[in-house]
Amino acid sequence: MQPQKRQASRRDFMRYSAAAGAAGAGYWVAGGVPLKASAAANEQLQIACCGVNGKGRSDVENASKFGKIHAVCDVDRKFLDLSARFNKTDNKFTDYREMLDKLGDQIDVVTVSTPDHTHAVILAKALKMGKHCYGQKPLTKSIWEAREIQKLAKEAGVVTQMGNQYTAYEPMRKAAYQLRNGQVGKVKEVHVWTNRPVWPQGEARGPEKPVPAELDWEAWIGPAPMRPYADGYHTFKWRGWWDFGTGALGDMACHTCNLPFMGLNMRDPTAVVAETSGHDHDSYPAKSKIKFDFPELDGRAPFTFYWYDGTNLPPEELYSDFLKGEDGKAKSLSTSGCLVVGDKGTMYAAGDYAEGGIQISDGLEWLEVDYPKPPGAPELGHVQEFYEAIHDPKNKKAISNFVDYAGPLTETILLGNLAVWKGEPVKWDAATITPDDPSLMAIVKPTYREGYSL
Repeated sequence: MQPQKRQASRRDFMRYSAAAGAAGAGYWVAGGVPLKASAAANEQLQIACCGVNGKGRSDVENASKFGKIHAVCDVDRKFLDLSARFNKTDNKFTDYREMLDKLGDQIDVVTVSTPDHTHAVILAKALKMGKHCYGQKPLTKSIWEAREIQKLAKEAGVVTQMGNQYTAYEPMRKAAYQLRNGQVGKVKEVHVWTNRPVWPQGEARGPEKPVPAELDWEAWIGPAPMRPYADGYHTFKWRGWWDFGTGALGDMACHTCNLPFMGLNMRDPTAVVAETSGHDHDSYPAKSKIKFDFPELDGRAPFTFYWYDGTNLPPEELYSDFLKGEDGKAKSLSTSGCLVVGDKGTMYAAGDYAEGGIQISDGLEWLEVDYPKPPGAPELGHVQEFYEAIHDPKNKKAISNFVDYAGPLTETILLGNLAVWKGEPVKWDAATITPDDPSLMAIVKPTYREGYSL
């Protein structure tokens, strides 16, 4: 196979770092000063951050390298207070609406690092206020929301970026452009797998418990249907619930599908079917296999995309040759990764972001291609592209912008959950975002609680 190769106290900071879990628990938002002012290279951007724990914590840290953290917003006052102290701001809120209404004319950039069900309502409010927006993946919880956010971003004319960090990973970008240029020939199949879920799925709700004193439960629920507080939601396990998360597919496919999406213009599938371990339409299944059909598009041949989560994996014959080590010892298949199968050979990218190495079948030679060079290390380079686009009036598009990339990618990924919900094949009209089964529109377009809207 061919590889390609403030003054927060130290105690507070350590406690904050230790307490931060593996998922964004709260809210981070921002908006701003007039667009022409915020785009000036000699102006310090004023940034408001919604969601400051888990991924939000690193998003706040990254944003602080490119501007001033003017406000922080999180439903958990414990993390909110620590972040405010560490970032030397007195502007702290548990409700993004209050923050934007009060400080909207003082801030330039909105970042959203919250549970999936709140992404769209926060982004929509910020975009309507003319703010540059950086939102974590998946861009939204539902397909309709993804389409609406694309429209709002286009109308606002601001700079946007989805937090799909390794979009700025140079080997991944190069491999994507090699796929575009026929590296493995005409692509027939794409196989993507993940070790998720690593949180409970397919389980019943826990018993009601008192809301922790530091938690604004009303704000945490946000636009979703109200339910009693219980274990299994805040801070990390919300991903496994239909009302709040998008399951293993929504959590990781924007990462693991990034290479084939960039390389194959993997959008607008026409049909999807899922095989799962079963679920109660309240919690996602423990594992699933999903098949998407993609038609010909702009000269790219039709192909089939297969998704695997839980303990499911692609057929061994597709990857066995890549596991033969040079020392004669067999290697293990990566716990997550991607296989792109063409009529001339196969590309294997190991890891969530292709960071575990990219290989092609023996007998193939790597193509020399031009591709957009990222500005630096993967995650920070991804963030840097966003802020460079804000400061450069001639360059208003980061790679993973909402309109051209992040929105369509999110739509593609989330279609799989319609088949998971139904348990039967679903035909899809991407132009009108309409499934053949009208009952699925409740998943395509959610109903919000009073006080929340796009």
